[in-house]
Amino acid sequence: MQIIHTISEIRQQVVTYRQKGKSIGFVPTMGNLHQGHLELVKMALSKTDIVICSIFVNPLQFSEGEDFEQYPRTLDRDTEKLKQTGCHIVFAPAVDEMYPQSTVDGRDQSQIIVPDISDIYEGASRPGHFTGVATIVAKLFNMVQPDTAVFGSKDYQQLQVIKRFVQDLCFPVEIISHPIVRETNGLAMSSRNSYLSSAQKQQAAAIYETLNNIEGQIHNGIKDYSALQRWAEEHLNHLGFRIDYVVICDADLNKPEMQSKQLVILAAAYLGNTRLIDNLQITI
Repeated sequence: MQIIHTISEIRQQVVTYRQKGKSIGFVPTMGNLHQGHLELVKMALSKTDIVICSIFVNPLQFSEGEDFEQYPRTLDRDTEKLKQTGCHIVFAPAVDEMYPQSTVDGRDQSQIIVPDISDIYEGASRPGHFTGVATIVAKLFNMVQPDTAVFGSKDYQQLQVIKRFVQDLCFPVEIISHPIVRETNGLAMSSRNSYLSSAQKQQAAAIYETLNNIEGQIHNGIKDYSALQRWAEEHLNHLGFRIDYVVICDADLNKPEMQSKQLVILAAAYLGNTRLIDNLQITI
């Protein structure tokens, strides 16, 4: 497995693979890898000849006061996990490689804005977050030139943002989503779970339990979505969470109609100082 740190070298290596007729799969990450990330790599390996995984903690998607400086950097451990999984290349650039000539971590350079969908739910709580995500993913796509890119479904809204700009800007990349990978207690795997104590990890499973409760009520014919949202917020608050949002929407993140058949429940909540997100997709 190769470890590459520069744009020029990753481009040169991709050209070499292309000349040999190899297809390229790509898994972008911010590192601190867990089993969920490795499942994305495995899916990419099943669909393409060569898999490249990027590790880059992107300052542009962190708002003021968020945990950019504290976000775990575990490159040596991550590369060992990726090697054992079968990844071919780890692309781990520095900030000044990704944002050259920038004085403010990319904020004074060109950015990609995906309107409307970036401004609701997660976007409303974290202004500028999805602009940072879309910008870095677009830059990575231009560097790696993948045929296929695999993303996890835990960041459901992020996945929709990426699909939207890929379609709007005509990127020749197939976007594949992988189902959420969960701990045995149902907690969605996340790099930020490392911030939780053992007791908090058990407590955090209540988010997924609450989403399943809502799903059960919807399948039982209850369609007062506002009431279900209020119940979920009150329930989780009672269990010690600080709720950011619990919302039921259609698969395109619009307000659901009575006849909507594809729904998604989105949730974001703090447990202590750790912000957790989860979702559950429903067919009715």
